[in-house]
Amino acid sequence: MPILKKKYLLLLSIASGLLLSAAWPMRGFPFLSFIALIPLLFVLEQIRKNPDKFRILASFRYTYLAVFLWNLLCTWWIWYSTDIGAIIAVVFNSFFMAMVVQLAAFSRAKINPAKGGHIILPLFWLAFEFLHQHWDLSWSWLNLGNVFATRIQFIQWYEYTGVQGGTLWIFIINILLFENIKNVFFTPVVKRTRNWLVGITLFFLIVPSALSIYRFYTYEEKSNPVDIVIIQPNIDPYTEEYHLTVPQLLDRLLLRTQDYADTNVDFYVAPESVIQEGMYEDEFQYSQTITGIKNFLREYSPDAKFISGAGTFHMFKPGEKLSPSARQYNNDLFYEAFNTALFFGIEKEVQTYHKSKLVPGVEQMPFPEIIKPIEKYAIDLGGTTGTLGKSPERTVFEGGKVPVCAAICYESIYGEFIAEFVQNGAELIFIITNDGWWKNTAGHRQHLAYASLRAIETRRSIARSANTGVSAFINQKGELFQATKYWEPNVIRKKINANDEITFFVKNGDFLGRGASMAAILLLLIGMARHFMRKWSRL
Repeated sequence: MPILKKKYLLLLSIASGLLLSAAWPMRGFPFLSFIALIPLLFVLEQIRKNPDKFRILASFRYTYLAVFLWNLLCTWWIWYSTDIGAIIAVVFNSFFMAMVVQLAAFSRAKINPAKGGHIILPLFWLAFEFLHQHWDLSWSWLNLGNVFATRIQFIQWYEYTGVQGGTLWIFIINILLFENIKNVFFTPVVKRTRNWLVGITLFFLIVPSALSIYRFYTYEEKSNPVDIVIIQPNIDPYTEEYHLTVPQLLDRLLLRTQDYADTNVDFYVAPESVIQEGMYEDEFQYSQTITGIKNFLREYSPDAKFISGAGTFHMFKPGEKLSPSARQYNNDLFYEAFNTALFFGIEKEVQTYHKSKLVPGVEQMPFPEIIKPIEKYAIDLGGTTGTLGKSPERTVFEGGKVPVCAAICYESIYGEFIAEFVQNGAELIFIITNDGWWKNTAGHRQHLAYASLRAIETRRSIARSANTGVSAFINQKGELFQATKYWEPNVIRKKINANDEITFFVKNGDFLGRGASMAAILLLLIGMARHFMRKWSRL
């Protein structure tokens, strides 16, 4: 392969960033992801074969340009909720991605510098996507496998692999096409003996797609209908959500809902954080909002359950152990704030689940033990700021027609996390969210699309209630039904099937990511050992 000038390498890096961006849902063409990495692979190949012509961290620098463009063009909309947060998300997420590629290049150079080694980069990237979901700076919005969220016919096998199966698929196709291009254009005619590459490439393109399409058209849901009403009150998160009186809020929630209410309804689902009454969790019986909703249920649907988001609090008793998210109320009193899903009927008990995947910088300060002193500078979105409390487990709500769970907003982008609800017995998934922070941008559309991935992975029907975004029903194949319009108050009702069967992915979780993480760590350690051994041998 001829040595390219650095300006062409820059253009190749830019091309990868633009192709990845053009592939992204909901308005992109996802199959561009099958070629999006090829320009960057050529750049990395140039660096690998000509190390003397590049400065240190060359793989990082060229990759950073590509992934920075990708992050910027696909997640710029964070700016509407927080300008500082958008800058941090784009800059730091790009840094992590580029560093992963640099570590993969380092390991490959130390372990197998001459040839081959294509498996190393996918392993490191899969490890990154997996580990990136399990720390305080998690931002998994751009996991590569998410790109197929609008082409669900081709990814029904996510019920076995999860989204990381899609990530691996993208890498395999890109690497095979890269090798085909090299074989055709950069290999002398007398040495072109790799015609089998074409066959393998076609195999990996066609077989997963064909199997998925077959599964899509033959999958049949087990009949177990549950009657659900979704409420989209359209409360402006910037100007109304924290300022409405209780009567005003009840009117927004229930006036339009009356037209859809009767004794056959099993569940009513309202969005995230819609109840902002300042409720302490040992005093739900005094909540005017909960009392008003219970009166509504008694009149229209006495056997139904109501699910709604709320901001709630817990006051620590004297001597009670304080959590890392405890806040001081005065000299000797401490409390904890939660982004909560409430589940209740006309009976006294109110079940709660506290959002556990918290948005860095908004709902939690990363590494609270270290950063606790500067928590007061957390980004303010108009409600409760600073680090929120979490539920230690994925709570399943019992007592309704079937066991259900409520994933709160950002949680719905985490496949293995949602699978834990299903492991605990959830037969339906409710997603309650407030997507108006991002205005009418790609943010709320991408968030909606990702819900289809969770339906496929778990084979659970989903009822999604979005305050100012798009509410919808989603079946077990990931198909959307009765999607509402953005930023319009609405109520929709549909019967969807519950399911108690467990998919391979739910049972085994992100096994691809877990295995790749162990392999990547081992390869990195081997690479570092060889690096220092060679260094010491020269002394």
